Amino acid sequence: QVQLVESGGGLVQTGGSLRLSCAASGSSFRNYDVYWYRQAPGKQRELVASMTSSGFPYSTDSVKGRFTISRDNAKNTAYLHMNSLKPEDPAVYYCAARWDLYHSWGQGTQVTVSS
Repeated sequence: QVQLVESGGGLVQTGGSLRLSCAASGSSFRNYDVYWYRQAPGKQRELVASMTSSGFPYSTDSVKGRFTISRDNAKNTAYLHMNSLKPEDPAVYYCAARWDLYHSWGQGTQVTVSS
């Protein structure tokens, strides 16, 4: 089972960009589907984007055209490229990975957007 560590969160102005990284331990990362979730205070955790082990991406409607998920299996890392950040985007962003019965979560990274 992989261990996941997110990084790249921080404070950015409205309209700005951030790139989140999700570094995975272990050699089986390429077999995992990867997910980015976010949770804002008082709200449920929601799926933002995902990418299958074969590279098929998905993103929720609210971030389509602004956020892009990618992965580099050689580096055991997944990314969430966030552009045109809006006031409704601040949250703790979590990386997750799933393969067969294995399911891992990272500790989260905070994204804050200032107006």
